[in-house]
Amino acid sequence: MNIVVYPGTFDPITNGHIDLIERAAQLFDKIIVAIAESPRKQPTLSLEQRVSLSKDVLEGLTNVEVVGFSGLLTELLEQHSARIILRGLRAVADFEYELQLANVNRAQAPGVESVFLTPDVQNSYISSTIVREIARLGGDVSKLVHPKVAAALKARFSS
Repeated sequence: MNIVVYPGTFDPITNGHIDLIERAAQLFDKIIVAIAESPRKQPTLSLEQRVSLSKDVLEGLTNVEVVGFSGLLTELLEQHSARIILRGLRAVADFEYELQLANVNRAQAPGVESVFLTPDVQNSYISSTIVREIARLGGDVSKLVHPKVAAALKARFSS
């Protein structure tokens, strides 16, 4: 079975993430969306919220599983008998960082490979950071995220 792990903070999951997951679901037998706790990044949404929202927006994809994690990515891959990491590249600027991560992961687990997908053009400018900033300032994020995510962000920043 070809199992791919798509790791990230997903704070929040965006239409760009969903686009990559939907396309990966056609390429791999199973996709594990691995949501990192990432306390150092001080996420806007809790790990539980990010996992729950991701499960909600991805529920129609039968070969997708969403999990939260806090350890090393390579350990998570081993736990799920996976050896492929999926990463998204929006622009050339992403490539240098992603190449470093791919090499570090391969050094820690020599059998692990990284696969890169680019988002559809209409999603190429979307990042979780931009979505959070727009939402924090009271802007409309409805074209950038699933309606459930937009509602969660509105609730988070209205308090």
